[in-house]
Order: sequence, then structure tokens, then C-alpha cells
Amino acid sequence: MVVGDFPIELDTLVIGAGPGGYVAAIRAAQTGQNVTIVDKGNLGGVCLNVGCVPSKALIQAGHRYEHAKGAEDMGIQSENTTVDFSKVQEWKSGVVQKLTGGVEGLLKNNKVDIVKGEVYFVDKNTVRIMDDKNSQTYTFNNCIIATGSRPIELPNFKFSERVIDSTGALALNEVPKKMVVIGGGYIGTELGTAYANFDTEVTILEGMKDILGGFEKQMSSLVKKRLKKKGVDIVTSAMAQGVEETEDGVKVTYEVKGEEKTIEADYVLVTVGRRPNTDEIGLEELGVEMSDKGVIQIDKQCRTNFDNIYAIGDIVDGPPLAHKASYEGKIAAEVIAGEKSEIDYLGIPAVVFSDPELASVGYTEDEAKEAGYDVKASKFPFGANGRALSLNDSDGFLKLITRKDDNLVIGAQIAGPNASDMVSELGLAIEAGMTAEDLALTIHAHPTLGEITMEAAEVAMGSPIHITK
Repeated sequence: MVVGDFPIELDTLVIGAGPGGYVAAIRAAQTGQNVTIVDKGNLGGVCLNVGCVPSKALIQAGHRYEHAKGAEDMGIQSENTTVDFSKVQEWKSGVVQKLTGGVEGLLKNNKVDIVKGEVYFVDKNTVRIMDDKNSQTYTFNNCIIATGSRPIELPNFKFSERVIDSTGALALNEVPKKMVVIGGGYIGTELGTAYANFDTEVTILEGMKDILGGFEKQMSSLVKKRLKKKGVDIVTSAMAQGVEETEDGVKVTYEVKGEEKTIEADYVLVTVGRRPNTDEIGLEELGVEMSDKGVIQIDKQCRTNFDNIYAIGDIVDGPPLAHKASYEGKIAAEVIAGEKSEIDYLGIPAVVFSDPELASVGYTEDEAKEAGYDVKASKFPFGANGRALSLNDSDGFLKLITRKDDNLVIGAQIAGPNASDMVSELGLAIEAGMTAEDLALTIHAHPTLGEITMEAAEVAMGSPIHITK
């Protein structure tokens, strides 16, 4: 502490301004708390700046380019479609700037003080916040930690100009001719798809037996089919060994079925998971309970082993999803305000912006059976939906998981166009305790993809209209 450093007193300090932190800060301020939010980076965190938002912008640009090249089966041909990738990046950056500027405005309008700097815990009620010039002590009654995560770096693949993480992949100033993606999870699949749509020759190396391991094989198989159609080479059960950087590219060595192979590319993108940002801020010294991987242990109200310190987002158990972090941020802020809130993850959706999109909410069929439920799975294909056919994008299905005794909706999986939007209705059904009959009796506009939800509910009830039993 510097001389004259008089502590600034707060009701609530939020550490991290990503989708968990800024939402927590706003909700805390709405409950009457005096709130300060601190982050060493830009407002919006990884998601808005170098993650969810820019990646979806790049994916959308790739889809536009792919569509602009024409569709022969629809009688549309184009021979002169080109990409100015610098313009793509400029547009993508504009989307990011609008959203991050919006976050700053929301925080200020809710009277949340914004501080830029690095945080270090002194004790359970005190932190020191440092920037390039100053160090200031803050004391607080309550604290919400929302410091997010960072890409895991493999020992033999140190990040560099040619060995890149997801942030680097989103900042390229050129469309690579060839790219190797290590890791076939949702990040690797999304970015691999985006660049394949820009005509990059993509190879995905996945250590497991299949890509997108968190999703049912029926769903991931549809994505694999589309990827192969785009020319993507998918190598499973492949262990990346090392990389040699050349003057204008990389040579990646990997092993598959006991045989060592080498592949050359312009870049190698490493997407093998993320590590929580819980080191270097004094949590171990303070005594906050964490796993050996740095994951903070919390209760159902997001509270750590210190009754005034809360943790949310990528630094706690569960998938690293922005909407999960935002949800937990609201819970933590409300608990601090004395409300009886607690986390319930059943209705949290998981989405992959692949081609086709994948989405899942609630239980899968296997998970429901493991939990002791007697369930039935009712499927309706996109190929029997008029809107999907008119979009020329009819691969996929919606599977509804309901209890046999009362038709209560407890889960759903979707593989198909706009699955990311369609899953919200099913999340609402689960949260509201709706049955298949409730969904079937809801009049859905025609012709829309949303009708598929109604049709699957009718299958669950044993009375489908547009497919035979």
C-alpha cells in the first residue's frame, strides 16, 4: 500500500467485466447496492471482444460468402464472388465496438463505478487494485469474482504468430489457404467451419473417437457430414505431437493408430479447452477453496467458503458458457441483496454454431434414464417441415424428451438450421413445467421452423399430423 492510500469503501465489488461480471454488477446496483466493477481488459470480457460475438460474426460472414457462391440445385450460379477479408474484419470489429460501448453505457446508467486495473486480495474484505501508475485499496462488504478463463496452451504448441488460439484465429488479416485445428470441440468446430466456408483447406485433429463429444452421435454425425462436404478432413483418435514453424507456415506432427504423420499449413489453431483465471489474484493465499485445476468451489447460491465472497462463470464448475455466467451473476447479486435465489442448471442450453447448428437443453434420453426417469424420446425431422425445405436446409431433427407417465418436458435436442433460436422455447417449457400437450396446443405460425417443436410434441402424444407413426 502506498503512503496516503486511504481505502475506498464499497458495498459490492465485482471482479471481471465479462457477461457474468457486468450482468452481476447491474443486477446488484438495481437492488440498491453501491457497486464498483474492475477489469484489467476491455468491458465485455472474452465473450464480447474475442469470443462469442466476433466468432459468430465471422461465422455469419462465412455463411454469406458460401451462399453468394450460388446453389445450383436452386438454379442460382455465381462465378465472380470474392472476399475482401480486411473488410470482413472491419465489419466484425464494428459489431464488437457497438456491443462493448453498449455495456459501458448500461453500467454507467445503473451508476456502477468502472475501474481498470489488476486485483489482488489482501484479506476477505480488502483488495488492492493496481494499474500502470497507481495502487489503490478498496474494502467491501461483498465481492463477486467473475474473472473468466483463457485458452489452454499445449507444451509442444506454444502460442506464436503461426500457432494461434481462438483469439488469434479471429484476428487474422488474411484467409489462410490451409489450417490445422487441434481439438474438435465446439470452438474448433465453429472456427473450422467458418474458415472452411471461406475456402480454407481445414484439417481437424481430435484426440477422442469423435468430434463434439458433448453431443449425441446422431447430432455430431450431421455436422461431420457437412464438414466433409466443405472439404474438411476430420482425423479422430489423433494425438498432436509437435509443431515446426517455417518461414511462411507450420509443419504439424501427429500420431494416429500408432503411425506418425506430418501435415503442412499456414496456421495451426489450438482449441483444447480453457483454464480458469483464478491464479495471480491472491485466492490461494486467502484460502478460497479450489480444485487442483483452479476451479472455485461454490454452493447453490454461488457462495465460496467465505460467506461474503461469491464466484461465477468459467471459474466454477460447469461448461464455460456466457449465458451460464450471466445467470449465475444475477443469482449472486440477488443473494447478496437478501433474496432467496439459487442456481438450477437444468434449463441452461448448450449451443454449437456449426453447420447445421446443434442445441441441447435439459436431459438427454440417456441422462434422463440415468437419473431414474422413465422417458420417451419423440423425434420430428426438419425434412418434413415446409420452411426448412424452402430454405434448402432440411437436414436434422428435433428430439423431445418427456416423462412417460405425464408427458412432462424434461429435455430436448435439436440439430438443424436456427437450432440456437429454437431451443429457447424448449428451455421455457422445462422451466415452466410444461407438458407435450402444452406445446402441441400452442399455435405456431406457418410456415416456420418453430412448428417442428409443435410437431415433435404431437409425436410425444401419439398423434402426429405430418409424419406417420
